Amino acid sequence: MRIDILTIFPNMFSPFDESIIKRARDNNILDINIHDIREFSLEKHKNVDDYPFGGGAGMIMMVEPIVLAIEYVRKINSGKVIFLGPRGKTFNQNMAKEYSLQKELIFVCGHYEGVDERVFEFIDEEISLGDFILTGGEMAAIPIIDSISRLIPGVLSSSESLSEESFSGDLLEYPQYTRPRDFRGLSVPEVLLSGHHLNIKKWRQSESMRITEKYRPDLKNKN
Repeated sequence: MRIDILTIFPNMFSPFDESIIKRARDNNILDINIHDIREFSLEKHKNVDDYPFGGGAGMIMMVEPIVLAIEYVRKINSGKVIFLGPRGKTFNQNMAKEYSLQKELIFVCGHYEGVDERVFEFIDEEISLGDFILTGGEMAAIPIIDSISRLIPGVLSSSESLSEESFSGDLLEYPQYTRPRDFRGLSVPEVLLSGHHLNIKKWRQSESMRITEKYRPDLKNKN
């Protein structure tokens, strides 16, 4: 998959140079490209924001550099142009699966007090990370792109790790344990030590439902 990110803070995406995502990039499974919107500014000092017409607090990102950046990237990426903003549908695992099937995607990160409304004439979709305020779209783009990327075949080392994760089937993942078998009187459930795979599977299914009902009943009610 090819992903292009438009931002005014390209250094914020250094997490993609680490861990699993870095390995996927090194193996040419994932192609992530960062573009600085400031490079498309026609202003003398490469400004990308200005005061809002009609007055008001803060600065607004100008339409021209964003649109020029989008048009440039669209020459090399034919994917959907996605804006990270509060008016979009709240992102979830099902959306991650849908996006992971695409070959190309373009993400546009807003900042300051927002973007010129005319920018949305050049946007295909808007998605939100949740009903809270972030300093910019960059902070939302990182987890969203990460969640999409790890669903691409070859990014993770085991397909099993995908099928049993939290939110697969709208349930939270069952409890996990490793050594030692006993820690300060806290013991690993005996069923996990039994070697009986069917009983282990039943226990995990039961625990997934119990934990989901306890911590996220809204998810369980979807089933």
